[in-house]
Amino acid sequence: MKTRRNRGLGTLFAFFVLAGCATRPGVGDTSANDMPQSTKNTHLSSFGPQSFGNAPASSPSAPASSLSDAKPLTDDGVNVADFQQIGRASWYGRFFHGHRTANGERYNMHALTAAHRTLPLGSYVRVTNPANSRSVIVRINDRGPYARGRVIDLSMAAAAMLDMRHTGTARVKIEGITQQEARARLNETLASNSDSSK
Repeated sequence: MKTRRNRGLGTLFAFFVLAGCATRPGVGDTSANDMPQSTKNTHLSSFGPQSFGNAPASSPSAPASSLSDAKPLTDDGVNVADFQQIGRASWYGRFFHGHRTANGERYNMHALTAAHRTLPLGSYVRVTNPANSRSVIVRINDRGPYARGRVIDLSMAAAAMLDMRHTGTARVKIEGITQQEARARLNETLASNSDSSK
């Protein structure tokens, strides 16, 4: 009887020693706690979508050095006006915010950018959500998506403009546009924003 009790106490002691050494995954790793498990839980900050890669200067989540290393629109840029594609779009947000993209810029979830597997970096496309007829023009600055069955990975701001942030993915139509069309659209957007702020 005494031997059985000693074994039971020994087993209990070993259990507590081992349990004291164990910690939950991610408890000691602050970066794991700071990042959301899914970009679907990410919320747009008070800063609305920015035009074609320009970061808000005072963005609370932007690093000390500005995320705005986007190039200005020029007439001699890449022309993909004959490109068309239909497929499923997804989006990526805060988990990738500030990381380097394929063209060397830092990813800004508030900018109107996207990742595509084959389109030239720096090209512009119009992405339309046929379910609600919303469209947005984005600049390709990254490669992806790498998930099967998806054709484009949008920034969080672009996904919000297409009203697909909560669903995570949506069937979209992608149409290439020229630099001149992108510039005209940017000017229209800036004009409408200035009119609405009056």
